[in-house]
Amino acid sequence: MLPFSRFNRYFQEVAHQGSLRRAAEVLHVSASAIDRQIIRAETALDIKLFERLPSGLKLTAAGELMLGDVRRWGKEYARTVERLDELRGLRRGHVGIALVDALSEGVIPQTIMQIGKKFPHLTFDLEVLDNRDVGDQVAAAAVDVGLLFEPVENFALDKRIAIDFPVGVALPLDHPLRSEDRLTLSRILAFPQILPGEPLIVHERVAALYARHRVNPRQFVTCNDVKMMRSLVRSGAGVGVLSLIDVASDVDEGRLAFVPLSGRGIKPLTLALCVAPQRQLSRAAHLAIDRLVIALKALRDRLGR
Repeated sequence: MLPFSRFNRYFQEVAHQGSLRRAAEVLHVSASAIDRQIIRAETALDIKLFERLPSGLKLTAAGELMLGDVRRWGKEYARTVERLDELRGLRRGHVGIALVDALSEGVIPQTIMQIGKKFPHLTFDLEVLDNRDVGDQVAAAAVDVGLLFEPVENFALDKRIAIDFPVGVALPLDHPLRSEDRLTLSRILAFPQILPGEPLIVHERVAALYARHRVNPRQFVTCNDVKMMRSLVRSGAGVGVLSLIDVASDVDEGRLAFVPLSGRGIKPLTLALCVAPQRQLSRAAHLAIDRLVIALKALRDRLGR
């Protein structure tokens, strides 16, 4: 029962579907063939992997343990194949990347597209997650690379690069304040405002700023989706208080203006590219990391003009 065996494919699909019939339809094999593989494994292991219920099949405690292990074995086997390919001089590989939603447009997808064009042998698995979930995926070595905000200092994350992006005001291109070098909160209170809500990382930073100035954020529009906030600002619904990385693609392509906020207690937001210290990275992962670091540094320098 190696990670690439028939049993592994059958077992994982039945666990996912909870039904021999549905697993058979997905795998294009007979339900009886799948059942024979599972029964053979249960006999060899002398333990039941599934409960046979009227509604379908449900994993037992042993089955849950087996499922976690075969998934881990599968990932380890895939990395072994990559390293063997490298020893043979073959140019292919796979890179797993977890990232926050703020990076789903702009520099990151552009960089991955460029890597794909130059190295068509590479494949990518991209997961857009909440900030905390990105950190968890990296710490568990479930992905090669994680891009997240404000990573907690601990031994489970190895930061390859950390870049500070200022918190400020996103403005329509025709807004009267767009030519300012810096803005204070008092300067923007006369305009309708669109503020980040939970669980956006910048929410806590902005909420603390408004509380410090005794301004109630509830009198403004709040939104928990960066794309929606950017769309509202572009349409002229108000000014948006965000970090520069949140609006980087719009600023870079001339669709929005951004002016940093100044004042006591206003701190930038840190974006970090992290890996798990215990994960052995493939040549493909190193290649992707090197190019992502270059792209993020170039973005910082370009927007920091």
